[in-house]
Amino acid sequence: MSVKHFLTLCDLSGDTLKSIVNEAIELKKSLKATSPATTAMQGKVLGMIFEKSSTRTRVSFEAGMAQLGGSAIFLSPADTQLGRGEPVEDTARVLSRMVDLIMVRTFAHQRIETFAAHSQVPVINALTDDYHPCQLLADMQTFTEHRGDIAGKTVAWIGDGNNMCQSYINAAAKFDFELRIACPPGFRPNADLLAANAKRVSIGSDPQHAVSSAHLVVTDTWASMGQEEQKQQREKAFAPFQVNHQLMSLAANDALFMHCLPAYRGLEVSSDLLEDPRYSVVWDEAENRLHSQKALMLYLLNCQT
Repeated sequence: MSVKHFLTLCDLSGDTLKSIVNEAIELKKSLKATSPATTAMQGKVLGMIFEKSSTRTRVSFEAGMAQLGGSAIFLSPADTQLGRGEPVEDTARVLSRMVDLIMVRTFAHQRIETFAAHSQVPVINALTDDYHPCQLLADMQTFTEHRGDIAGKTVAWIGDGNNMCQSYINAAAKFDFELRIACPPGFRPNADLLAANAKRVSIGSDPQHAVSSAHLVVTDTWASMGQEEQKQQREKAFAPFQVNHQLMSLAANDALFMHCLPAYRGLEVSSDLLEDPRYSVVWDEAENRLHSQKALMLYLLNCQT
């Protein structure tokens, strides 16, 4: 039986992704109802490789395994031979003989593809430079909780054509929604990915057009990890792309705003919009990383709650 990995949303069918989202919602309800802790992951161990640091990713995966009855091991570059030049293939071969599941947060997407190709256990992409599929599970869960099925809706992505934007392109196909992207020239997502999804995804440089009548408006930091030296250049290029109340007024009356965090108030999003509960669901979105990743891990290991 082949090992299932989750490197992008495209690794799973739309029906499977929707099933994971629905399971995440049930897991969240169960936790809120103070139901007895599940032991579905009892004896299971998650290896967590962090070559990029994170707050939400580490806490959500580690807490999630604990809530499911399992355990997690945090590994930074300083804690592994990867930080000393061991080939990715060798680390994958060794670790996958010792743990049941591995999540990797790294830079080049090819690095996690190589890791997965040599792993005996499921590998989860907890972020690469190209994709952030776990965040999309949380975003889809959040929309479903607040507004129901996202199928047939319109989503506006405002800002950088980064890993989140590219995961939203994949999500448009898997969850059956229209995606409008507004990016400054020179900061667009992968051209081949856009072309492959041209039936559902459109792109331009006008945030007002993208947001018009949209049901969900999403943005992200203008300078991702590893792009700090471009900060000033990016702030100048992205200045007209701030999401604020004026821009949100063009969206549908019941539109939601999301941001995967950390957010830089006054740059990609105004502080008052980020804190406005009429639109902003960013805190639910952040929490839902916990529940959606629990559902994902249960699926990959074929465990039952």
